[in-house]
Amino acid sequence: YGFINTCLKSLVVEKYGEETWEKLRLQAGVQDSFLTFEVYKDEITMQLVDKACKILGVPADMVLKEFGEYFFEFCKRSGYDHMLRTLGGNLYEFIENLDALHSYLSLSYQAILVLFVFPQEMNAPSFRVEKNEDGSMHLHYYSDRRGLCHIVPGIIGAAALDFFNTEISMEIVNQTEEEERTGKKEHIVFLVTQNPVFLYKERNKFSSSPQYLADSEKQIENQLNTEDLEKAKNTIRERGSSVCPVKKSHWKTIRGMITLGKGKLLGGFDPVYPKSLWIDTKAFCNGLPFHMVFDKELRVKQAGVSIQKIVPGLQTTGICLDHYFSIVHPEIPFTISSIQKFINSQFVFQTRREMMPESWKQRPMLQLRGQMIWMESLQCMLYLCSPLLRTLHELEERQMHIADIAPHDVTRDLILLNQQRLAEMELSNQLERKKEELRILSQHLEEEKKKTEALLYAMLPQHVANQLKEGKRVEAGEFKECTILFSDVVTFTTICAQCEPIQIVLMLNSMYLQFDRLTTVHDVYKVETIGDAYMVVGGVPVPVPSHAERVANFALGMIIAAKGVQNPVSGNPIQIRVGIHTGPVLAGVVGEKMPRYCLFGDTVNIASRMESHGVPSKIHLSSSAYRCLKYKNFEMTERGEIEVKGKGKMHTYFLLRNKTATENEIMGRP
Repeated sequence: YGFINTCLKSLVVEKYGEETWEKLRLQAGVQDSFLTFEVYKDEITMQLVDKACKILGVPADMVLKEFGEYFFEFCKRSGYDHMLRTLGGNLYEFIENLDALHSYLSLSYQAILVLFVFPQEMNAPSFRVEKNEDGSMHLHYYSDRRGLCHIVPGIIGAAALDFFNTEISMEIVNQTEEEERTGKKEHIVFLVTQNPVFLYKERNKFSSSPQYLADSEKQIENQLNTEDLEKAKNTIRERGSSVCPVKKSHWKTIRGMITLGKGKLLGGFDPVYPKSLWIDTKAFCNGLPFHMVFDKELRVKQAGVSIQKIVPGLQTTGICLDHYFSIVHPEIPFTISSIQKFINSQFVFQTRREMMPESWKQRPMLQLRGQMIWMESLQCMLYLCSPLLRTLHELEERQMHIADIAPHDVTRDLILLNQQRLAEMELSNQLERKKEELRILSQHLEEEKKKTEALLYAMLPQHVANQLKEGKRVEAGEFKECTILFSDVVTFTTICAQCEPIQIVLMLNSMYLQFDRLTTVHDVYKVETIGDAYMVVGGVPVPVPSHAERVANFALGMIIAAKGVQNPVSGNPIQIRVGIHTGPVLAGVVGEKMPRYCLFGDTVNIASRMESHGVPSKIHLSSSAYRCLKYKNFEMTERGEIEVKGKGKMHTYFLLRNKTATENEIMGRP
């Protein structure tokens, strides 16, 4: 179920972070989220566990044990704590009733929501526990799934500490192929030893010294009535050992049996049996319509009226039970010795199709669920059971009615209640699916939003674009000093006249892609491109003191990049002219339909003149740009005075190289 995978995701995210989970799921090739009641393949969970071991560098047994501990807490958080807590009054009873819990959940969810292992086609694991004389236990664990046994110590240990205030140690004492059961089942035997511990508050508040314990026992002894104390001690001696597998002092046992100050025995109950059974045969068979009694040879001695109605063969005394039924759970051979070995388990029988009446052969087979009781004096086994039905639909499929089930049998209520429960679950599943669809749509929307923003930020500065998105007016801003660069392709008009338009587009695209990358490397702002002209600025829209150095390094990168772009006419590398000028500008957004961030001022004109009056494959500097770069580790040479159109005579320079930066650093290569 998705519940298991969701728990595994929660563990990884909570303990190792979202990034680890993302890496883990990508390597495992699984989706990001799982529907709680959706059935997923075992391979998905096993793949997640395997990749978790590799990514975290932790052995599989440790990962599984940690998962087991976390899974117990996850189940509690998910609302299963009361259900788990009421399974038994001690650890032995808790484990003994796990199979019963699986059986209940199979009714409630129409499929077994398996606790303590991963589900596989609704096939739950099984537990069998044996007490030892020294207070320890042998826990037998059966499962179709190999290699997952290390989950069990994690969960059982967490349950023991939380519910029974007991620390346990579990070690594997046997690991074999189970021959006692049908099918290939992994059979793991754990030795479980227990050590009771004080509650956290008690450990902080009280001392655990022998003197403290002795004083506590004396205080309780003074509070108890002497006569009741003697009765309690006698009861303990008669019983020989505690019903709880945890070793206790006699004082702890007495405290558990006697109400302090009242002397009323709580644990000293002895049932009274009549000398003869005051019920006749007909009343018994009618009152328990789904029971069967059989001997060691599996011969049927008696059966309830409803099961006789469904399986008429049972009306013949002495027929063999295994001819009409097979054992579905636990998966064991149909022998009296196997049944006795698993007598504490719930048994599920299923009718054999070939032995059913003709009218039943087209219907789903009936399953019975109940308990086995061995009657030593009669050397017979009593099977007290009820039909295993989940919904009204299953009842109708077998052409049965509520009236076929005894009024005292809670199966009647379970069928009706579960009908409503399944409707609620279906609604919950639909909501989960819709939630998942919305999550995916939201994720796609976020991705599209990022693409849109990336496109917008490519056209406008980010802070300007954000202001426009918020509906604010963007005021024009004055920048006292910035550095502007213009470049163009030498003989571009001639090239255009001698080749196809598509060749021009490919040439410019190849060149501009490299220039665009360099704007990111040197953190300058690309203002626009018009034909073969490329314009960038440093210090706008975010003022920085190093604007001139950034633009200079960008210009050096442009000259290097241009050598890698081929002239479609001659086949030789293209040549570009670059001009740079430093000065004040006014910048603002122009237009509404296709808004552009434009620069205005004489600085723009002079930078353009530096480019148009430049020399192929050279970087032409104005005197103001030269002054900004003079003491910045750049090698420059004087060009002298030249006549600039519209500006008269100007003293200009050429930028040759950066003295401290390598070509790879200029180009942003690793």
